[in-house]
Amino acid sequence: MIIELLRVKVPPEHREQYIQKDAEIWTAALARYPGFLGKEVWINPNDTGEIILVVQWATREEWKAIPQAEVDAIDQKFNQELGFQSEIVEFCEYQVRKFPRKSEV
Repeated sequence: MIIELLRVKVPPEHREQYIQKDAEIWTAALARYPGFLGKEVWINPNDTGEIILVVQWATREEWKAIPQAEVDAIDQKFNQELGFQSEIVEFCEYQVRKFPRKSEV
């Protein structure tokens, strides 16, 4: 499994609006693609202007198979409907490593 992690800064008063629009536009769009396993939204109780998006993908190949033109179109729609500025301040990719349990060895 691959994790796509994005740390986003938003105006604190617009945090919930960002989360709602992200679910309506980005998550709904990504769910149509093979390999999309799910998405978590983490909020920072000490910084109401920070949102962490954790997207789970079955494989890196499936994630990266989404055509860039489609990503750009989704992003354009999202930014038009959002109505305020947000900024992705960190983007990371992780591979989930699982170890067998002692009972499985």
